[in-house]
Amino acid sequence: MVNEQRDGRVHRTVHEAETDAPADVVYRLIADTSRWPLYLPPNVQVEQLESTGDTERLRMWATANGQVKSWTSRRVLDPVARRIEFRQEVPAAPVETVGGTWIVTELGPERSLLTLLHDFTVADDRREDVEWVERAIDTNSRAELGNLCTLAAGWARLDERVVVFEDSVHVDGPAERVYDFLHRADLWPERLPHVDRLELTEDEPGVQVMTMNTRTADGSAHTTESVRVCFPEDLRIVYKQTATPALMTAHTGCWTVRPADGGGLTVTSQHSVVLCEEAVEGALGAGVDLAQARRHVREALGRNSGATLHHAKQFAESAALSR
Repeated sequence: MVNEQRDGRVHRTVHEAETDAPADVVYRLIADTSRWPLYLPPNVQVEQLESTGDTERLRMWATANGQVKSWTSRRVLDPVARRIEFRQEVPAAPVETVGGTWIVTELGPERSLLTLLHDFTVADDRREDVEWVERAIDTNSRAELGNLCTLAAGWARLDERVVVFEDSVHVDGPAERVYDFLHRADLWPERLPHVDRLELTEDEPGVQVMTMNTRTADGSAHTTESVRVCFPEDLRIVYKQTATPALMTAHTGCWTVRPADGGGLTVTSQHSVVLCEEAVEGALGAGVDLAQARRHVREALGRNSGATLHHAKQFAESAALSR
């Protein structure tokens, strides 16, 4: 539900949704931004810049009307009132100012109302820019509230639906060469046998949007769409799949290159997945339970990312040997 008001150049929106979950559970989901890329469909990555008491500054990346936008926000958390106020310090164009409030209202022991308020302005109050921002806020807010309410309603089994794991390899080679292999995903069809096709655009340095066709061990093909945010100074790449298989409601990951104890490098692939419990039998067969689905996802994702780690290791070490 959206109610829109205009006060001069300030535009205001209200989005609300009810869920069968305790208010404290709902509040914890919106307070913990470390899992927003996993829990909020538009959100790609959150980096905490500062945290002091109930105030924090965040750098955020999210999709908006098919584009990837980035901004810096300050949030003030009030766990007693179950309110979180936010204000973007460095908004993304065409926004001039934007802020708002998350509010969780207890309707009963197992029932809550989640409200999301926004106010914003755009330069010169251009109608086309106002409409663009309204559309982005409406689309993203509906997606965020809808998914948060679904997750909160199933909070008792949420931990069973979340799969987090990582794989690592030791590399005796230049860190920059490993990072280059992971960063140049546009070359993966030439470098990785399980990648058939990959289309990549990088309109903003360090923000990559890609569509990839991969093959699994049984020969079946899969197409995934992802947004990647690259941090070359930290030798790290984070990503979020924006189109996932039916078995998953969300999939995020991270590639890291770190010095290893005793010399060399530790290169790690980390995955976080939220399983769609209702899709398990349809995707994997009658009688397959959540535990089996967890093992399947761990093996399938680990197999492909493990292959990528192996080829990155060969790529870096071959350069070291040739020197």
